[in-house]
Amino acid sequence: MRAITKGPPPTSLTKHRQTPHSSYENYQEKDDLRKALVTEQRGLCCYCMNRIYPESNSMKIEHWRCQSNYENKQLVYQNLLGACRGGDTQPAEKQHCDTKKGNSDLKFNPANPNHRIETRIRYESDGSIHSDDIDFDIEINKILNLNLPFFKNNRKGVFDAVFTWYKCEKGRKSNPVFRDRLIQKRDKYIGGDGELKPYCQVAVWLLDQKIKKMAA
Repeated sequence: MRAITKGPPPTSLTKHRQTPHSSYENYQEKDDLRKALVTEQRGLCCYCMNRIYPESNSMKIEHWRCQSNYENKQLVYQNLLGACRGGDTQPAEKQHCDTKKGNSDLKFNPANPNHRIETRIRYESDGSIHSDDIDFDIEINKILNLNLPFFKNNRKGVFDAVFTWYKCEKGRKSNPVFRDRLIQKRDKYIGGDGELKPYCQVAVWLLDQKIKKMAA
């Protein structure tokens, strides 16, 4: 899970909100919304960080606060995120992200800068994702189901690749710019403004941990 910087809402959504009796259901320009969400999330699901595309068969429009319990937020752009399909054709125990979440509430929103989502998350070498906030850690596992074997294996692959690179760099006999190399490596995962690699935040988190230790 990574922080999402929200941009302006699509014009069609703004206009729709201004019409009488507007609702999410009668909003006809959802393709505009999908494109906006995928662009600002740089092609990644808001929760699992898997690849999404701006088509209905690739993603869902997630209401962080659900429509059923928060009707007044159904067209609020800050409440809208792009999520993967979440295994919506799979048994309940294999579902994840928005599909698994349903109408449940989450403590933190990756698109709310005040929630500082990247400080709430840590990754283990086995690919598991956790939070030191007890309530949020339960939500990660029970509501979002982000520690499914598939996710753990994919995150572990990223973790192992970065850690192997780190050991090779650290093992060089003379490397006076080692910290700079770590920063450059981290920035490669988040630089630019196009699509990010799936699970990139695992690499960013691990490199940040190493950078912080060097600064201590």
